[in-house]
Amino acid sequence: MPLISSTYKPPFIFKNTHINTVYKTLFFKDEVPYIRKRIETPDQDFLDLDFSLVPSNTLVIAMHGLEGSSNSKYILSLVNHLNNHNIACVAVNFRGCSGENNKYLHSYHSGKTDDVSTINNYILSNYSYKNIVLVGYSMGANIVLKYLGETTTIPSEIKGGIAISAPCDLEGSSNALSKWENTIYMQRFLKTLKKKSIEKIKLFPESTLNKQAILGAKNFADFDGAVTAPLFGFKSAKDYWTQSSSNSFLPSIKLPTLIINALDDTFLSENCFPFESSKQHKFLTLETPKYGGHVGFNTSTPSKDILWSENRIRSFIQHIIS
Repeated sequence: MPLISSTYKPPFIFKNTHINTVYKTLFFKDEVPYIRKRIETPDQDFLDLDFSLVPSNTLVIAMHGLEGSSNSKYILSLVNHLNNHNIACVAVNFRGCSGENNKYLHSYHSGKTDDVSTINNYILSNYSYKNIVLVGYSMGANIVLKYLGETTTIPSEIKGGIAISAPCDLEGSSNALSKWENTIYMQRFLKTLKKKSIEKIKLFPESTLNKQAILGAKNFADFDGAVTAPLFGFKSAKDYWTQSSSNSFLPSIKLPTLIINALDDTFLSENCFPFESSKQHKFLTLETPKYGGHVGFNTSTPSKDILWSENRIRSFIQHIIS
């Protein structure tokens, strides 16, 4: 599929990348009356899935970003929009993100796709949707892309994927987030990541995690080196980023997939825009609006419900299932 021109044309205020990035988080008041179902993983841990179903033969499995949840504003906005257009949704909470600690010292990371397979198997065993589409934001976008590229046998009910603000190169994205202009975002991520890690040390006192290294982490290189890499068997933060980045899995994707990465996204590095991979790719469509921020793409006030990214996601879903 080709690189395509974007229709995203925001008003002046949303040409500011930071306003676009934080707008939904600060001002959207969406709520969804989820029905939660807890499913067991093969290693006897659990995942909490939040369902918002409407009569439909299509289901979207929505995956949040780093330290997000099913209640992240961009997830709530998407679920409400799709429900209003007769598309059922289930919002994933990755391990430890549903408001309750998971059972193990380890929880989730940006390349952990085995839980996606567990979720798909549960859905296919308990529901009869003809069309399933995976939608991921930020970290969830990287997970969707990696899953689609590395999985050799994908169930036929899964018709494709959509990745919004995808950090396709985790090392590049980590470096971008370490820049001064992203200080507030970095500190917000680290605050909750550190808190969860210290809680886990208390629950697992036999752990070899270094509390002082965690508390002293100033960026993702520090945190992933102190926590993510040792917990998941990576040699280092760089090894984790290399093995988990979706860039290397894009050539193997064999289902229609849309990536929307804004050119002004301060969370993304140059290598997070897979122009070369997309040019001759039969299934991959890359859309790079000039503006959009990180998981932003706002166009108007919430009361007017003019939501470009939600509409774009829905139109792509309708395209690939038609």
